[in-house]
Amino acid sequence: MYFTSVQERKISLNIHGTVELEREFGIARLRLMLGDITEQSCDAIVNAANPSLMGGGGVDGAIHRKGGPVVLRECIKIRSSIYKDGLPVGEAVVTTAGALKAKYIIHTVGPVWRGGGHGEAQLLSKAYVSSLTLATRLGVRSLAFPSISTGAYGYPVEEASKVALGTVSRFLKTTPGTLKDVIFILYKMTDFEAYAKTLAGL
Repeated sequence: MYFTSVQERKISLNIHGTVELEREFGIARLRLMLGDITEQSCDAIVNAANPSLMGGGGVDGAIHRKGGPVVLRECIKIRSSIYKDGLPVGEAVVTTAGALKAKYIIHTVGPVWRGGGHGEAQLLSKAYVSSLTLATRLGVRSLAFPSISTGAYGYPVEEASKVALGTVSRFLKTTPGTLKDVIFILYKMTDFEAYAKTLAGL
């Protein structure tokens, strides 16, 4: 496993024995955690949604299943009133979190990987910025992200981690707001290691 011993990057096991890695950016803390995003009790979690907002596989499906039917009902309202043709890539919307431990779900759509030459990095960065901006408007203090676009959408994890952590760290350093704790919840150890390597280089 790749880690760094620099003082500002702290590696620990939480009370559940889960590996964590953290670093501070301004007044906010950015953490990496190996775990399940649907079990997080932070103010908001981000859903790597598809444009339909109707749920799907991976993180999207898990969040809809655990959040319950109220989440789908609110997504249907958004589709019928605001985004009738689907949520555009890079945009973000909010719903209740239903039965989840979080207060809100911020739904955003990442890009499908098409080789890297079709603006994927810019669109992925936009998805993170849109989510962070919406969280700030909501007064969110703690926010959990999955690794957007690296599942069914095929974005290589190493490249995605550079966009994700670079975008989030810049936002935390330059944008005043309520955010104090931003967590990337990585489901697989290989993803955690890729993000840890990227965070070490920031």
